[in-house]
Amino acid sequence: MLSSRLTLKDILPTLKDKRVLMRVDFNVPLKDGVVKDPTRIKATIPSIKAIFDAGAKCIVLISHLERPNGVRNEKYSLKPLVPTLEELAGRKVTWGNDCVGKEAEELCAKAEAGALILLENLRFHAEEEGSAVVNEQKVKAKKEDVEKFRESLSK
Repeated sequence: MLSSRLTLKDILPTLKDKRVLMRVDFNVPLKDGVVKDPTRIKATIPSIKAIFDAGAKCIVLISHLERPNGVRNEKYSLKPLVPTLEELAGRKVTWGNDCVGKEAEELCAKAEAGALILLENLRFHAEEEGSAVVNEQKVKAKKEDVEKFRESLSK
């Protein structure tokens, strides 16, 4: 089964002038708004560089951090990762205050060549995991909301 999967090496020749959406694991430890262990961020840098070297127009990074239970909680924002990512990637990172919706879609659509964009925590939305905790009750995300969420991510 695994032999039928594509690797980054397989798709690099197809990325010239394209906007690339890249799911990464930036679930890193933070303390007082500072990345304490950048190992997971470091692990993405060779792939990011390879994608840009292949001629991609820009890269949009999406990730989760912890389990905010489908609601926005600044404690779990990915924004504190921006300085570390900029340092490791050796380029400016554009911050997106959400991962879906009109603002995120416009930010990604208008990205300039060479842009590296980090969008906000996917798990701020119940649709990411399929449920949220509201008033200490688990609430399942509606199927149509999950579809809209996925559609917005792909724009």
